[in-house]
Amino acid sequence: MKYVLRLTLILAMFITVSCSNHVNNNITEKPVLTIPVTHGSSTPLSAEESMKLMHLPEGYRVELVASEPMVQEPVAIAWDGNGRLYVAEMRTYMQDINGINENLPISRIVRLEDTDGDGKMDKRTIFIDSLILPRLILPLDDRLIVEETYSNNLYSYRDTNNDGVADEKIQVIHNDAIDKRNLEHQKSGLIWNLDNWIYATRQHRMKWNKDHLEADTTTEDLDGQWGLGNDNYGRLFLSSAGGEVAAFGFQQMPAYGELEFEKDQYEGDFDTPYPIITTPDIEGGQKRLKADSTLNHFTASCGQTIYRGDRLPATAEGDLFICEPVGRLIRRAKVMNKNGKRVVKNAYNKAEFLTSTDMNFRPVNTATGPDGVLYVVDMYRGIIQEGNWTGPKSYLRPQILRYGLEKNIGRGRIYRIVHDEIPIDKTKPDLLTASPDKLVSYLSHPNGWWRENAQKILIVKNDLSAMPALKKLALGESSDKLSQLGRIHALWTLEGLHAIDKSLLLTVMDDKNPVVRKMAIWLSEDYIKKNDSEVLSHLSKLINDPDVDVRIQLSQSLRYTTLEKAKPFLEAIIKTDTAHSGMLYQSAQVTIGFLATSLKVNVNTENLNDADKVLVLQGAINFKSLCSSCHGPDGKGLKFGNSGMIAQPLSGSARVNGDPNILIRIVLSGLTGPIDGNTYPSIMPAQMNSEDPWLAAVLSYVRTNLGNKAKPVHEEDIKKVRAIVGRRWDPWTLEELKTVK
Repeated sequence: MKYVLRLTLILAMFITVSCSNHVNNNITEKPVLTIPVTHGSSTPLSAEESMKLMHLPEGYRVELVASEPMVQEPVAIAWDGNGRLYVAEMRTYMQDINGINENLPISRIVRLEDTDGDGKMDKRTIFIDSLILPRLILPLDDRLIVEETYSNNLYSYRDTNNDGVADEKIQVIHNDAIDKRNLEHQKSGLIWNLDNWIYATRQHRMKWNKDHLEADTTTEDLDGQWGLGNDNYGRLFLSSAGGEVAAFGFQQMPAYGELEFEKDQYEGDFDTPYPIITTPDIEGGQKRLKADSTLNHFTASCGQTIYRGDRLPATAEGDLFICEPVGRLIRRAKVMNKNGKRVVKNAYNKAEFLTSTDMNFRPVNTATGPDGVLYVVDMYRGIIQEGNWTGPKSYLRPQILRYGLEKNIGRGRIYRIVHDEIPIDKTKPDLLTASPDKLVSYLSHPNGWWRENAQKILIVKNDLSAMPALKKLALGESSDKLSQLGRIHALWTLEGLHAIDKSLLLTVMDDKNPVVRKMAIWLSEDYIKKNDSEVLSHLSKLINDPDVDVRIQLSQSLRYTTLEKAKPFLEAIIKTDTAHSGMLYQSAQVTIGFLATSLKVNVNTENLNDADKVLVLQGAINFKSLCSSCHGPDGKGLKFGNSGMIAQPLSGSARVNGDPNILIRIVLSGLTGPIDGNTYPSIMPAQMNSEDPWLAAVLSYVRTNLGNKAKPVHEEDIKKVRAIVGRRWDPWTLEELKTVK
């Protein structure tokens, strides 16, 4: 009787929460008006003056949340479960044109609070002082995980006496290796994702285990730069400013391997931004400007987020927002599902969501807030590029001095974007003190911030008393999107509590809702690793699932079994994709390629000097880690069912054995089109961002092994070709390569 009563109370609470948060946000959005390009002023403005120079679609407006001196040089924000806002401040970043004293330990994390509920922060405490350029922050319960620049160690900080200042510091992951890369190229992010892994760019994913973090050593690092976003279903979104790629990494989870579709995953001219201010301070110089002197290509994309709130028009939910601080704008992109492949497109026709004519407007991060709207972190400064690009001989330096951009330092703003027709949710978060039953009810909240944090806190607290309510929610009906989201959060919360069993998984594999079936496959990977016959038998029923995303997930999760067991599944799955060019085919290809890398790779170092022997041995390791997944461990290619080769063979290839300068071009920029009369399902992907020693090693191995007998390739060979072709991202064709001298 008590059990029934308890569940009834939980259901009543869920209904109350859902109804109290329901708003009508089915607003019809209007097209963005064309705004003339102007020459902005470099004179710093007050936050109120700067806001007047911002342009948004009709109905949207900007509200000030905090500005200097309450925040200075803000770069990242995160709320704890009770809605207190933590801000990472890089107070030493480019305080002059040379970046002197950048590494002094005087940066901070401040905690901001809105005590009167008006949306504007009015209380500030220095939560952590004396840091070196803090860049990663993640609230757990009442603890905040922090990582500084140049470091690979992470610490948790806690305020034990409730004075707003952290007085407890505990190391939660130990790695004394120093990251010597330029600070623009180091990791960022640190998000607790739906799958209970904690992700950061350029770092192995981690999991929280009672009182510390444990790194997963079985997956590759992400390769994004500043910013990491995730959607309601655990999909990640990255940016690469250095690679000039505004959005990538969203086709499949990084644990399943890298999968990009080059131009096919972008609709329209996605790489072109549309600022309304001329852009003199562009590192690429005149070639990076349009005829009207505005930015012609994304060059500083960062701070992206998927909007997951409920207080902007419903058409904005699931949209990708990307900051471009050099262009002084924020891109809004629609994320579309085209037969399992995710495609992004600008939400507007040759226009942007937010633009400004204030030369000091520098948006560097975005986030969905607990109040359901979109937050923007504006570093508000003159120089946004690191000192490596502002040297005496750089293009940037005279532009910076001409406009006096080096003089604007020590400022910063945090804004929120709201809509005129939709009220902001003023409910004060209480997740740190909420009961387990209440936290379970928040798993179905219309705002993703509440769902994500409720799941995280339930797991961090490890309160197993929530299990009955979680299982009931997980096994409920998915009559609408919100109940579907509640169910998948319940499933993953059970996973985080180590309380999801095989019988539950087998039940939800047969669910009517395809999203729930997909999650069941994802959740079953521990059983797949053990080659559990009952689970594999159940999974075989999903080979012909009517939903392509379910079949794609199955092809991805099969990488955790053996090639022998996976190949029949994958070949049967691929028969359901007659085009052999979509996401389903590619994900299956990546999986079988990954499983092939477990096969032995032989190394021949005869007739090589000692230095080249070391080079070739390292190249064999590099080849196995990446190249063999498409070209096969023996270089003879991988045959996939009846669909032919995944990629062209390297063994005996005229390009491999011929002019090394041609081979280097192919590896740097990729290769497309018919090859020796054959057409392959995907292009040879560009390796432009790979380091020269890595490339020299793998090319030396390929040219001296796999049935080839050419000479090794060295770093200086790579450098010479890079100097000629520059940062070419368009893949070569064989016809083009014939003209290379």
